[in-house]
Amino acid sequence: MKFHLLGQFTIETAEGKLSFLPKSKITQILGVLLVQNGETVRVDTLIEELWGEDVPRSALTTLQTYVYHARRMFAKMPEGKGLLLTRPSGYAVDVADDAIDIKVFERLVGQARRQLHAGQPEAAIESVDRAVALWRGPVLAGMPLGRVLDAHVTYLDEFRFSATELWVAASRRLGRDREVVPRLRLLVAENPLNESLHAQLIRSLHRCGRRAEALEAYRNLWRILDRELGVEPAPELQLLQHELLATGSGHAPPRMAL
Repeated sequence: MKFHLLGQFTIETAEGKLSFLPKSKITQILGVLLVQNGETVRVDTLIEELWGEDVPRSALTTLQTYVYHARRMFAKMPEGKGLLLTRPSGYAVDVADDAIDIKVFERLVGQARRQLHAGQPEAAIESVDRAVALWRGPVLAGMPLGRVLDAHVTYLDEFRFSATELWVAASRRLGRDREVVPRLRLLVAENPLNESLHAQLIRSLHRCGRRAEALEAYRNLWRILDRELGVEPAPELQLLQHELLATGSGHAPPRMAL
């Protein structure tokens, strides 16, 4: 049995049959238990996820009812019996990490990071590609999210971003700047205040022989920072701009007017 949370929540049986779980508090409970696979999730944590600060008097009884229905749902699946465990302080799901796409994603990104540090950029790119391919949409797409799940979704979105940064770093190490530019443009559009991404885009454009576009990318960053924060780019980025302007001129130019 496999659990897909990177997109709409689905369960895949050993026979390959997919069950799309409805948007419900039962599904919410399973989501919390799966992202913390193997760990005991306390009853009060689940109650906070389901009701936030508006906790009904019957919360504990209602939670137990939801768990009962979740067990009944699992019981209808060949491998589902006994997956949902009751423990002294709460509940747990204990399955192999390879059965949960989130855990596979985390493992592949960690593997890519180690491969890049070991001087294996090709292998790192392959690992990142496999990791990102697991995403079929937003985490737990369309599901109600309480504080607990929302925190995990934010973490996974950040982790996906770091995976893309790894892909860019590995590709640039191989001199594949032309392949990197489109990905960097997308990342910059999604993270307009991230100066590191802008710097990478500017450098990659320059290495591709597209100096005019690199200078325009710098102007774009300057406009964004001025409009949103009222500040100029970091000193290292201003130095990068000077280096671009100095290329082929034989002298250091004055600061570019923007």
